[in-house]
Amino acid sequence: KDGKVKEGNVLKVDSFLNHQMDIRLLDEIGKEFRRRFAGEKINKTFDHRGIRHRHRGGGSAAHLTIAGGLCKKEQVPKNLDGELYTAQVTSFTRGTTFDVQVSKKYLQPGDRVLIIDDFLAKGQALLGLLDIVAQSGAEAVGCGIVIEKGFQEGGKMLRERGVR
Repeated sequence: KDGKVKEGNVLKVDSFLNHQMDIRLLDEIGKEFRRRFAGEKINKTFDHRGIRHRHRGGGSAAHLTIAGGLCKKEQVPKNLDGELYTAQVTSFTRGTTFDVQVSKKYLQPGDRVLIIDDFLAKGQALLGLLDIVAQSGAEAVGCGIVIEKGFQEGGKMLRERGVR
């Protein structure tokens, strides 16, 4: 009821998920991801959006009792050192292409990763994160999405590729 559709099929959920966060909702999202991925032996989660989204990735990690991580975007920050896994991502909402990076020291062969994201529209962000997981030799056990825009092709494309 609080989401607003803007021109170009952009959905704004800033009143409860982006700018202002409904902590009870985030807690329930974490519980639901735990339920849906029960038995998967996940040891890492990753969220690609940035510092303001740590609560989503961290909340899910807390319910899954695992390490939560964050994929940095755009320019490599000064505090992200060492070797990086990198993939290019095109954002539907922003209409731009940028790099996402994960430090190689935090993603290892044998890790079992759940990718967390707020939206699934065209699937490009998830493809980039799946590429990073593959580069590392880790395994992506699936993607936990808060809101799928079912009228766009991302979900269908990812399911056809066998992504849970």
